[in-house]
Amino acid sequence: MYEFDYHRATSVDDAVGKLADDDAKLVAGGMTLLPTIKLRLAKPSQLIDLADIASLKGITQDGDAVVIGAMTRHGDVHRSDVVTRVIPSLAEMAGMIGDPAVRNRGTIGGSIANNDPAADYPGAVVALGATVRTNKREIPGDQFFTGLFETALEPGEIVTAVRFPKPEAGNYQKFRNPASRYAIVGVYVARTGGSVRVAVTGAGPCVFRVPEMEAALGKSFTPDAIKDIAIPQDDLNSDIHASAEYRAHLVNVMARRAVAACA
Repeated sequence: MYEFDYHRATSVDDAVGKLADDDAKLVAGGMTLLPTIKLRLAKPSQLIDLADIASLKGITQDGDAVVIGAMTRHGDVHRSDVVTRVIPSLAEMAGMIGDPAVRNRGTIGGSIANNDPAADYPGAVVALGATVRTNKREIPGDQFFTGLFETALEPGEIVTAVRFPKPEAGNYQKFRNPASRYAIVGVYVARTGGSVRVAVTGAGPCVFRVPEMEAALGKSFTPDAIKDIAIPQDDLNSDIHASAEYRAHLVNVMARRAVAACA
Protein backbone atom coordinates (compact mmCIF):
# COMPACT_ATOMS: atom_id res chain seq x y z
CA MET A 1 0.00 0.00 0.00
CA TYR A 2 1.21 3.51 -0.81
CA GLU A 3 1.81 6.13 1.87
CA PHE A 4 -0.87 8.79 2.35
CA ASP A 5 -2.07 11.34 4.90
CA TYR A 6 -5.20 10.32 6.80
CA HIS A 7 -7.82 12.84 7.97
CA ARG A 8 -11.12 12.40 9.82
CA ALA A 9 -13.49 15.11 8.61
CA THR A 10 -15.67 16.74 11.28
CA SER A 11 -18.31 18.12 8.89
CA VAL A 12 -19.26 18.14 5.22
CA ASP A 13 -17.67 21.57 4.81
CA ASP A 14 -14.50 20.28 6.45
CA ALA A 15 -14.41 17.32 4.04
CA VAL A 16 -14.96 19.60 1.03
CA GLY A 17 -12.12 21.84 2.18
CA LYS A 18 -9.75 18.90 2.45
CA LEU A 19 -10.72 17.76 -1.05
CA ALA A 20 -8.88 20.76 -2.50
CA ASP A 21 -5.92 18.46 -3.13
CA ASP A 22 -6.44 16.86 -6.54
CA ASP A 23 -5.11 13.54 -5.26
CA ALA A 24 -7.40 13.41 -2.20
CA LYS A 25 -10.03 10.66 -1.90
CA LEU A 26 -13.06 10.29 0.34
CA VAL A 27 -13.48 7.16 2.45
CA ALA A 28 -16.98 6.02 3.37
CA GLY A 29 -17.07 2.29 4.15
CA GLY A 30 -13.82 1.66 2.27
CA MET A 31 -15.13 -1.52 0.67
CA THR A 32 -13.83 -0.51 -2.77
CA LEU A 33 -11.19 2.15 -2.19
CA LEU A 34 -9.03 0.30 0.34
CA PRO A 35 -8.67 -2.91 -1.72
CA THR A 36 -7.87 -0.72 -4.73
CA ILE A 37 -5.05 0.97 -2.81
CA LYS A 38 -3.77 -2.37 -1.51
CA LEU A 39 -3.59 -3.65 -5.06
CA ARG A 40 -1.65 -0.49 -5.95
CA LEU A 41 -4.27 0.54 -8.48
CA ALA A 42 -4.75 3.91 -6.82
CA LYS A 43 -2.32 6.30 -5.15
CA PRO A 44 -4.18 9.03 -3.26
CA SER A 45 -2.06 11.52 -1.35
CA GLN A 46 -4.84 12.22 1.16
CA LEU A 47 -7.62 10.03 2.56
CA ILE A 48 -10.56 11.87 4.08
CA ASP A 49 -12.71 9.70 6.34
CA LEU A 50 -16.40 10.67 6.60
CA ALA A 51 -17.19 8.34 9.50
CA ASP A 52 -17.43 11.08 12.16
CA ILE A 53 -19.98 13.23 10.30
CA ALA A 54 -23.24 12.50 12.14
CA SER A 55 -25.37 14.46 9.67
CA LEU A 56 -24.58 11.91 6.96
CA LYS A 57 -26.03 9.00 8.94
CA GLY A 58 -29.57 7.86 9.62
CA ILE A 59 -32.90 6.91 8.07
CA THR A 60 -36.05 9.03 8.25
CA GLN A 61 -39.52 8.93 6.74
CA ASP A 62 -40.49 12.01 4.73
CA GLY A 63 -44.17 11.65 3.89
CA ASP A 64 -44.42 8.78 1.41
CA ALA A 65 -40.67 8.60 0.99
CA VAL A 66 -37.61 7.35 2.85
CA VAL A 67 -34.49 9.49 3.20
CA ILE A 68 -31.25 7.58 3.84
CA GLY A 69 -28.06 9.38 4.86
CA ALA A 70 -25.03 8.74 2.69
CA MET A 71 -23.00 7.14 5.51
CA THR A 72 -25.78 4.73 6.47
CA ARG A 73 -24.56 1.16 6.20
CA HIS A 74 -26.23 -1.54 4.13
CA GLY A 75 -27.00 -3.61 7.21
CA ASP A 76 -28.80 -0.67 8.82
CA VAL A 77 -30.97 -0.23 5.73
CA HIS A 78 -31.75 -3.95 5.73
CA ARG A 79 -32.74 -3.93 9.42
CA SER A 80 -34.55 -0.58 9.41
CA ASP A 81 -38.17 -0.66 10.59
CA VAL A 82 -38.86 2.47 8.53
CA VAL A 83 -37.50 1.04 5.27
CA THR A 84 -39.16 -2.33 5.89
CA ARG A 85 -42.53 -0.65 6.44
CA VAL A 86 -42.42 1.90 3.61
CA ILE A 87 -40.28 0.20 0.91
CA PRO A 88 -39.81 -3.46 1.90
CA SER A 89 -38.16 -4.31 -1.44
CA LEU A 90 -35.38 -1.83 -0.66
CA ALA A 91 -34.74 -3.42 2.73
CA GLU A 92 -34.65 -6.86 1.10
CA MET A 93 -32.22 -5.64 -1.56
CA ALA A 94 -29.85 -4.22 1.07
CA GLY A 95 -29.79 -7.67 2.70
CA MET A 96 -28.47 -9.18 -0.55
CA ILE A 97 -25.39 -6.98 -0.74
CA GLY A 98 -22.09 -8.81 -0.26
CA ASP A 99 -21.62 -10.73 2.97
CA PRO A 100 -22.13 -9.66 6.63
CA ALA A 101 -18.72 -7.96 6.73
CA VAL A 102 -19.54 -5.85 3.68
CA ARG A 103 -23.08 -5.05 4.87
CA ASN A 104 -21.79 -3.85 8.22
CA ARG A 105 -19.13 -1.54 6.71
CA GLY A 106 -20.30 -0.52 3.24
CA THR A 107 -22.46 2.59 2.85
CA ILE A 108 -25.13 3.66 0.39
CA GLY A 109 -23.29 6.88 -0.44
CA GLY A 110 -20.04 5.08 -1.15
CA SER A 111 -21.81 2.52 -3.31
CA ILE A 112 -23.57 4.96 -5.61
CA ALA A 113 -20.64 7.40 -5.79
CA ASN A 114 -18.36 4.56 -6.89
CA ASN A 115 -20.96 3.28 -9.38
CA ASP A 116 -19.55 -0.19 -9.81
CA PRO A 117 -21.41 -1.77 -12.76
CA ALA A 118 -22.29 -4.80 -10.61
CA ALA A 119 -23.48 -2.86 -7.53
CA ASP A 120 -27.08 -3.22 -6.35
CA TYR A 121 -28.02 0.29 -5.21
CA PRO A 122 -27.91 1.91 -8.67
CA GLY A 123 -30.78 -0.37 -9.68
CA ALA A 124 -32.83 0.78 -6.69
CA VAL A 125 -32.05 4.46 -7.26
CA VAL A 126 -33.16 4.32 -10.91
CA ALA A 127 -36.13 1.94 -10.53
CA LEU A 128 -37.63 3.83 -7.59
CA GLY A 129 -37.08 7.25 -9.15
CA ALA A 130 -34.91 8.35 -6.24
CA THR A 131 -33.22 11.71 -5.84
CA VAL A 132 -29.55 11.96 -4.85
CA ARG A 133 -28.83 14.87 -2.52
CA THR A 134 -25.39 16.43 -2.38
CA ASN A 135 -23.82 19.38 -0.58
CA LYS A 136 -24.64 21.48 -3.67
CA ARG A 137 -27.87 20.24 -5.26
CA GLU A 138 -30.38 17.46 -5.89
CA ILE A 139 -29.81 15.08 -8.80
CA PRO A 140 -32.55 12.85 -10.27
CA GLY A 141 -31.52 9.20 -10.15
CA ASP A 142 -31.88 8.85 -13.92
CA GLN A 143 -29.22 11.53 -14.38
CA PHE A 144 -26.80 10.48 -11.63
CA PHE A 145 -25.14 7.40 -13.18
CA THR A 146 -23.36 8.40 -16.36
CA GLY A 147 -21.02 5.52 -17.27
CA LEU A 148 -18.60 2.88 -16.06
CA PHE A 149 -17.53 4.03 -12.55
CA GLU A 150 -18.73 7.52 -13.52
CA THR A 151 -21.42 9.76 -12.02
CA ALA A 152 -22.71 13.30 -12.35
CA LEU A 153 -20.77 14.37 -9.24
CA GLU A 154 -18.55 17.39 -9.80
CA PRO A 155 -15.25 18.19 -8.05
CA GLY A 156 -15.90 19.08 -4.41
CA GLU A 157 -19.39 17.55 -4.50
CA ILE A 158 -20.30 14.97 -1.84
CA VAL A 159 -23.38 12.76 -1.63
CA THR A 160 -25.25 13.57 1.59
CA ALA A 161 -28.45 11.51 1.29
CA VAL A 162 -30.77 9.65 -1.07
CA ARG A 163 -34.55 10.15 -1.10
CA PHE A 164 -36.56 7.10 -2.22
CA PRO A 165 -40.28 7.60 -3.03
CA LYS A 166 -42.62 4.81 -1.93
CA PRO A 167 -43.73 2.60 -4.86
CA GLU A 168 -47.05 0.82 -5.13
CA ALA A 169 -45.11 -2.38 -5.66
CA GLY A 170 -41.47 -3.27 -6.10
CA ASN A 171 -39.02 -6.15 -6.07
CA TYR A 172 -35.35 -6.81 -6.79
CA GLN A 173 -34.06 -10.09 -8.14
CA LYS A 174 -30.37 -10.86 -8.49
CA PHE A 175 -28.31 -13.62 -10.07
CA ARG A 176 -25.24 -13.26 -7.92
CA ASN A 177 -21.61 -14.22 -8.23
CA PRO A 178 -21.24 -17.05 -5.68
CA ALA A 179 -17.96 -15.64 -4.33
CA SER A 180 -18.41 -11.87 -4.23
CA ARG A 181 -22.25 -11.75 -4.22
CA TYR A 182 -21.98 -8.97 -6.81
CA ALA A 183 -24.78 -8.94 -9.37
CA ILE A 184 -23.96 -10.81 -12.54
CA VAL A 185 -27.42 -9.49 -13.39
CA GLY A 186 -29.82 -7.71 -11.07
CA VAL A 187 -33.25 -6.38 -12.03
CA TYR A 188 -35.34 -4.00 -9.92
CA VAL A 189 -38.97 -3.60 -10.99
CA ALA A 190 -41.10 -0.85 -9.43
CA ARG A 191 -44.65 0.31 -10.15
CA THR A 192 -45.63 3.82 -9.12
CA GLY A 193 -48.71 5.80 -10.10
CA GLY A 194 -49.59 3.51 -12.97
CA SER A 195 -46.12 3.65 -14.54
CA VAL A 196 -43.47 0.95 -14.31
CA ARG A 197 -39.69 1.18 -14.16
CA VAL A 198 -37.33 -1.69 -14.90
CA ALA A 199 -33.71 -1.02 -13.92
CA VAL A 200 -30.90 -3.46 -14.71
CA THR A 201 -27.53 -3.65 -13.00
CA GLY A 202 -24.59 -6.01 -13.51
CA ALA A 203 -25.41 -6.67 -17.15
CA GLY A 204 -23.83 -3.56 -18.71
CA PRO A 205 -21.17 -0.94 -17.98
CA CYS A 206 -23.77 1.10 -16.07
CA VAL A 207 -27.29 0.68 -14.75
CA PHE A 208 -29.91 1.00 -17.48
CA ARG A 209 -33.66 0.88 -18.00
CA VAL A 210 -35.63 -1.34 -20.39
CA PRO A 211 -38.35 0.84 -21.97
CA GLU A 212 -39.92 -2.03 -23.92
CA MET A 213 -40.49 -3.98 -20.72
CA GLU A 214 -41.77 -0.89 -18.94
CA ALA A 215 -44.35 -0.25 -21.67
CA ALA A 216 -45.51 -3.88 -21.70
CA LEU A 217 -45.81 -4.04 -17.91
CA GLY A 218 -47.70 -0.73 -17.90
CA LYS A 219 -50.41 -2.46 -19.91
CA SER A 220 -50.30 -5.81 -18.13
CA PHE A 221 -48.29 -6.20 -14.93
CA THR A 222 -47.65 -9.91 -15.35
CA PRO A 223 -44.54 -12.00 -16.10
CA ASP A 224 -46.08 -13.21 -19.37
CA ALA A 225 -46.25 -9.63 -20.65
CA ILE A 226 -42.45 -9.53 -21.00
CA LYS A 227 -41.52 -13.17 -21.59
CA ASP A 228 -40.82 -12.61 -25.31
CA ILE A 229 -38.87 -9.35 -24.95
CA ALA A 230 -35.23 -9.89 -25.92
CA ILE A 231 -32.41 -7.72 -24.61
CA PRO A 232 -29.80 -6.63 -27.21
CA GLN A 233 -26.38 -8.11 -26.42
CA ASP A 234 -24.20 -5.51 -28.16
CA ASP A 235 -23.52 -3.29 -25.14
CA LEU A 236 -23.60 -5.94 -22.40
CA ASN A 237 -20.65 -7.14 -20.34
CA SER A 238 -18.91 -10.38 -21.26
CA ASP A 239 -16.29 -11.85 -18.91
CA ILE A 240 -15.20 -15.02 -17.13
CA HIS A 241 -18.42 -15.01 -15.09
CA ALA A 242 -20.96 -14.77 -17.91
CA SER A 243 -21.16 -13.99 -21.60
CA ALA A 244 -23.19 -11.11 -23.00
CA GLU A 245 -25.64 -13.67 -24.42
CA TYR A 246 -26.15 -15.27 -21.00
CA ARG A 247 -26.59 -11.89 -19.32
CA ALA A 248 -29.21 -10.90 -21.89
CA HIS A 249 -31.10 -14.10 -21.09
CA LEU A 250 -30.80 -13.46 -17.34
CA VAL A 251 -32.27 -9.96 -17.62
CA ASN A 252 -35.54 -11.42 -18.88
CA VAL A 253 -35.52 -14.20 -16.29
CA MET A 254 -34.82 -11.86 -13.35
CA ALA A 255 -37.36 -9.31 -14.59
CA ARG A 256 -40.11 -11.93 -14.74
CA ARG A 257 -39.21 -13.19 -11.27
CA ALA A 258 -39.36 -9.63 -9.92
CA VAL A 259 -42.80 -9.03 -11.42
CA ALA A 260 -44.05 -12.33 -10.04
CA ALA A 261 -42.69 -11.43 -6.59
CA CYS A 262 -44.50 -8.09 -6.70
CA ALA A 263 -47.77 -9.95 -7.17
